[in-house]
Amino acid sequence: MDKLKAAGLIGGALAPISGSLAERYNGCLAMLGVSPTKLTSFSVDGIGWSPEVSEEKKEAFYLNIGEANSNAIIITPAQKGKPVHMPFNSFDRDIMTAIFAAYDREIRDITKDSALCVQLDQHMDAYYEPFDLLRYKQISVSFKLLNKLDEIQKEQQELVATFYEGNNFIDRGIHNKLLDSAKKYGDLRQRKLILEPITLTIKSFYTKAFGGIFVLRDFVNDIIVFETMEVFERAIKDTVHDVTLFHISHNELTSTLVNHRITDFNIKKAAKTKRYERIKKHLFVQYLENFEHPLHEVLDSPFLFKKYLNNLDKDTQKKIMSVEIYNQRKIVERDLNIEEVVDMQYTKSLLEPHSSLEEEPRELVWQLLTKIAPTDPLHLYWYDKEQFYKAYDTWRPSYREWVINCILENNEIHST
Repeated sequence: MDKLKAAGLIGGALAPISGSLAERYNGCLAMLGVSPTKLTSFSVDGIGWSPEVSEEKKEAFYLNIGEANSNAIIITPAQKGKPVHMPFNSFDRDIMTAIFAAYDREIRDITKDSALCVQLDQHMDAYYEPFDLLRYKQISVSFKLLNKLDEIQKEQQELVATFYEGNNFIDRGIHNKLLDSAKKYGDLRQRKLILEPITLTIKSFYTKAFGGIFVLRDFVNDIIVFETMEVFERAIKDTVHDVTLFHISHNELTSTLVNHRITDFNIKKAAKTKRYERIKKHLFVQYLENFEHPLHEVLDSPFLFKKYLNNLDKDTQKKIMSVEIYNQRKIVERDLNIEEVVDMQYTKSLLEPHSSLEEEPRELVWQLLTKIAPTDPLHLYWYDKEQFYKAYDTWRPSYREWVINCILENNEIHST
């Protein structure tokens, strides 16, 4: 992991927190019913999640109150535009973008001496079964200020109004209340402290609830894709809901995605892409056992790649090169069936979001495809960092080096 940190590929783009900001952060944790952190300095991402606090608490999603209730903390304007490193839902970052777009000025004002707890409320106290997620169509984003600064502002405004009534300007009691409040909180009367709730529409999404679930809407019919087989097997016993269910490992899932125009599959076009080259090299490394050169040199050199490819047994060579073999044979064998030649890993790995999809559902489908076939290390880093870090620990050191270089070369074209 040290090389990832040195390359800025782990825990990057975070906002530093210390001093009074750390105290306010603990105040927000208390509002959420979470025990305070003992750390005096740490960092937070766009949603207010801290990798250091998470490690201290041994809890990845310490900001959540159960799976149905997500929260965020805004402690500094520096969180604007920051990535969300541990999202519970696929739309978490979009929500933070919407909040800063609506209330950038107010956030800058409030965080001068306070902080915001953000409740992402979908109007459900808890999830009881996966089908509850089908009701998840709107989310209401509401705000609570640390130390109830907005309520104190209202009190100050009411005190001033009382002060100007009749002869109240000579009332020492009112004088003292105004002075005490001003000394403690400053003059709050003209500050932008009131943030009205924001309502956002949720269509297709991913959530880590129930072990990980994709809910795909606005297609031929609703589809739910489960990451956990145990949850899937319980769900298929349901006969009430009109929804198609799949486990992420099902081969029928990929054909359904194509038939419903959620994904495209064009093996001839895919074979010409850099993504295909990354997938092929990733699969190649899984079979390579004996090698004299560092893997990053083998993968970057066409000559070394061919040398070690030819050292493998013929069946393995055919698996790795099955896409090229199929495309070559297809020129003369018009009736050639793809399943006869191309390895199943490729038929899943080379799917891509349908060209008709807009940016938001397109990103979600990339996330789903990466879960289905985690064979492109670059997409694994972009769309499933949690699994990327787990896989990274199992890779050979020289392959890790190649992957890091690959990510650094491509990161400019993809937001982190």
